[in-house]
Amino acid sequence: MKVLVTGGAGFIGSFLAEKLLQKGFEVKILDNFSTGTLKNLSHIQDQVEIVRGDIRSPQDLEKAINGVDAVFHFAANPEVRIGDPGEHFEHNILATYLLLETMRKKNVKDIVFASSSTVYGDAQKLPTPEDSALKPISVYGASKLACESLISSYAHTYGFKGVALRYANVVGPRATRGVIKDFILKLKANPRELEILGDGTQTKSYIWIDDAVDATIFAWERTIEGFEPYNVGSIDAISVKEVADIVVEVMGLRDVSYRFTGGVMGGRGWVGDVKYMHLDIAKLQRMGWSPKYSSREAVRKAAMSLVREIGTK
Repeated sequence: MKVLVTGGAGFIGSFLAEKLLQKGFEVKILDNFSTGTLKNLSHIQDQVEIVRGDIRSPQDLEKAINGVDAVFHFAANPEVRIGDPGEHFEHNILATYLLLETMRKKNVKDIVFASSSTVYGDAQKLPTPEDSALKPISVYGASKLACESLISSYAHTYGFKGVALRYANVVGPRATRGVIKDFILKLKANPRELEILGDGTQTKSYIWIDDAVDATIFAWERTIEGFEPYNVGSIDAISVKEVADIVVEVMGLRDVSYRFTGGVMGGRGWVGDVKYMHLDIAKLQRMGWSPKYSSREAVRKAAMSLVREIGTK
């Protein structure tokens, strides 16, 4: 069976491509290398087919879709902060529509989508199950929800099988953004003081990259038909101050002063930031999957791997 991974040179996509190869699938990758890198694929580059192209190009999509049986759609605009709404529309919503249309015309009806916990917005229930209200508070979250809706409509109208993974904060090596890398870079520049966006009480769930990839393939292999969303996270959640404590400890620093910016709208890191996020993962657990690592363990492992990548000096 041959699968396409859009955004396969990126953080999650490259780990996913590697795991799919290990499980015996033929893998094709579509990436424009705007954020992804060939370095992420260096150890599997001779085992995958790489199409250098843009998810927004019907010609590139047609070339990438040819000969595949399923698509893992992981290409997107990764900027979770305010950004440019037009970028979210083009790279997330429009690109997903163009992909679905190409799949429909090529009779490829199996899609796995990298969604996000941000589709819930400020959830009223924590941990948050999949059947909770979907009220995103950021354009990024809204674009992810729009993509889910498109996939659901193609599942019901054209007989697709669609899987949406609503990820918590995925962490690990090769990450190009996120609070852990942000803290490491800030502490390299000034090991005596760390600026922390918000009031420090923001509390979220973190999942180790291997756990996230395992959950992705597990959910796909066990979904038979229709559209199914799955929460992918860890069993706990930790505050951003606790993340800072772990990073400081991993870097071997002492007497670091924390400077909280105070944040916006009740202590959020930025406008549209979901202050409290903890996903209910019972749906996948009932099916037989559970993460190997807690949020604290995932953050510690990620900090250690990123410190090795980036260095401390």
